[in-house]
Amino acid sequence: MSHTYVSDLVHCVFSTKGRRNAIKPEKLPQLWSYLGGIARKNGFKAIAIGGTENHVHILLFLPATMPLAKAMQLLKGGSSKWMNDTAPGDFAWQEGYGAFTVGISQQTNTTAYINSQAEHHRTHGFEDEFLAFLKKHAIEYDPKYVWG
Repeated sequence: MSHTYVSDLVHCVFSTKGRRNAIKPEKLPQLWSYLGGIARKNGFKAIAIGGTENHVHILLFLPATMPLAKAMQLLKGGSSKWMNDTAPGDFAWQEGYGAFTVGISQQTNTTAYINSQAEHHRTHGFEDEFLAFLKKHAIEYDPKYVWG
């Protein structure tokens, strides 16, 4: 095939190390912007970014040339360094992440969900939310390894 056409939308979720509230509320918009910049610089798109003081959701549009694991390495590594450079401390993301495919017909709903994270988490905890994603996508897991 002479041309490659890919629609690869992925809803990624990852938390701070130990799910600590390590991101100050006033820093959230800057972090979201920085994450978007990492994506642009590396040839992929962050369609929506949101979260709270202890986790982030990103809807990524990946080209055929960008493996998900590489995109996550770039996002988490670059933003962790930036967080420590701009507010010295011991900021770190958790080791792993969740990644869930999204059909193009669900892009609008997923974007709205990501953009409403602050409101959503007034009544729903991150742990329950993440386990619901695993169950919804029929991902088998051992609870002792989910939270490390």
